[in-house]
Amino acid sequence: MTKKILSEEDRDLFRETVGNVRSVKNDKAYTYGQNKPKPFPRRPMAGPEENLALTLGEGAYGLSPVGAEDEISYVAQGIPKDSLVKLRQGYFVPEAEMDLHGLGSNDAKRELVKFLRDCVRSGYRCVHIVHGKGYRSEDQYPMLKNNINLWLRQHRDVQAFTSAAPKDGGAGAVYILLCLP
Repeated sequence: MTKKILSEEDRDLFRETVGNVRSVKNDKAYTYGQNKPKPFPRRPMAGPEENLALTLGEGAYGLSPVGAEDEISYVAQGIPKDSLVKLRQGYFVPEAEMDLHGLGSNDAKRELVKFLRDCVRSGYRCVHIVHGKGYRSEDQYPMLKNNINLWLRQHRDVQAFTSAAPKDGGAGAVYILLCLP
């Protein structure tokens, strides 16, 4: 294919028509109001006392402990599997985030339940939680990461979760897809 030579007049006309341009830093398009994805089924709101009943323990739900660099993910029954793929690929933009670094299990559970309840009430669809990788855990397994993996599976408003992208914490953080109120 030969290169087409443009006259100065054509080049000036093109620049005038196009106007000022700037480079695109992100290739994801976010539309608000138009082409909204169909909402997932809504679940009834849980009372705070119900969600505080999240249990601790190894072996619950048939889960084996995960290591510091292991990725975690989950999709609730009845939720399309492509939701997890979309969540992992950044299709859903996190609308709120929380950092649980340095908290003990009881404090982390209390803060997590409160945070998720507030997010659901605010109508947030996707949130980001940093739990850390647990390098300073006394055991060989990260306590908080394993508890988050278990608690999120038990929480009725959580439809899916997956380990975050490396830029957002990688294996030390999760993206969570929530039910709409």
